[in-house]
Amino acid sequence: MTTHPRRALVTGGSGDIGGAIALELARAGHHVIVHANARIERAEAVVAAIMADGGAAEAVAFDVADGTATATAIERLLEAGPIGIVVNNAGIHDDAPMAGMGDAQWHRVIDVSLHGFFHVTRPLLLPMSRQRWGRIVSVSSVAAVLGNRGQTNYAAAKAALHGASKSLAREMASRGITANVVAPGLVEGAMLGEQFDAAQVKALVPAGRAGTPAEVAALVAFLCSDLAGYINGQVIGINGGMG
Repeated sequence: MTTHPRRALVTGGSGDIGGAIALELARAGHHVIVHANARIERAEAVVAAIMADGGAAEAVAFDVADGTATATAIERLLEAGPIGIVVNNAGIHDDAPMAGMGDAQWHRVIDVSLHGFFHVTRPLLLPMSRQRWGRIVSVSSVAAVLGNRGQTNYAAAKAALHGASKSLAREMASRGITANVVAPGLVEGAMLGEQFDAAQVKALVPAGRAGTPAEVAALVAFLCSDLAGYINGQVIGINGGMG
């Protein structure tokens, strides 16, 4: 995979998928900034794994839903130079049927996934433009494509990333910047185990199994490479044939 080393920011980089993405980007030669919300020790554990693997990384913690805190953190990161790659992976679940969903459940899920995308990505765009190169990948979900009971808030937040990314792609393409979305289905990890057992996974997924964080990470890393420069404004499912 052809690529040149860049600085890469992975939000939500301390989770199962985020950690795998951070590790894969480091293996591609990038210096990875691993983000966590509050528990920086989780991001530091991913950094330690990257460094043990021979890569370069650092940890950072801030709440992507807090515009002021994010602006301060991004400004500090940019002092060390431009960030050529951003993977918007931060997101939370707070599931309930919409008829019984509280205001806080609706707003917090959208604040993290959607407002977080805006707070993190906006200040990186002009530095990317000056470099005339950039890769923006946002992690969505099959729930945003097909819908999922109990997840109107989550599906709304993630589906919004589709429209935002398609529009951003049109704005930035002439500067060598791409904006794409990956939409994983059922992926192995802590969150999957809480929601689905093996029989449910087999019934829901034509491939008969859950995906792995490494499979998602491989797709994200390709989209962040030089070879993926003509893939722009796309929503790419990685879901074992769910739809």
